[in-house]
Amino acid sequence: MSLYADCMARTPVKAGIFVGSTMGDTMDAAELIAKQVRREAGVQVPLFDVEGLDLSAMLDFDLILIGCSTWDIGQLQASWDRQFDAFRELDLSGKLVTFFGAGDQVFYDDTYQDAIGILADAAEGSGARLIGFWPVDGYLHTGSKGQRGDHFVGLALDFEHQIDLTEERVQGWVAKVLGELEEQGLELAINSEAAV
Repeated sequence: MSLYADCMARTPVKAGIFVGSTMGDTMDAAELIAKQVRREAGVQVPLFDVEGLDLSAMLDFDLILIGCSTWDIGQLQASWDRQFDAFRELDLSGKLVTFFGAGDQVFYDDTYQDAIGILADAAEGSGARLIGFWPVDGYLHTGSKGQRGDHFVGLALDFEHQIDLTEERVQGWVAKVLGELEEQGLELAINSEAAV
């Protein structure tokens, strides 16, 4: 089969980014991810702030990218904390879900990225299939609810202590997520929804 025919055979999936951000780091990460997806796949992925959002909007998408920072000692960012019960009530059966988060791996080394782990557990409990795990190599943390084996459940970023690695990590993670879609015979569909 030709490369063109192989590409044509892939099933398009709609993707949306849903993010909660207090100080702006996770929103910055979401915007970097959206730009990198556009560079790599030529697709503009809509971005939604979850504060006050009806989370049933997630159900319009096949691939859901969720951004949440970890606050204090292993807590969800405030918007996600307020939305957590609503998130757990969603039926995510058949959905692909991936995560990215910001945190401080030095001063909160044993709870770094706990928030994406909490959300990942809830998503799986609601029937989602997780993709986009990211290796823990190069990080300084000592423990995390967001870690399974030698991988985080999504992209782990630290704007305090490893900000110089952010762009490289975003590029690598986006390529990984797109590669996992390709392996499953999927590709990103062109979205027409406006970002909120």
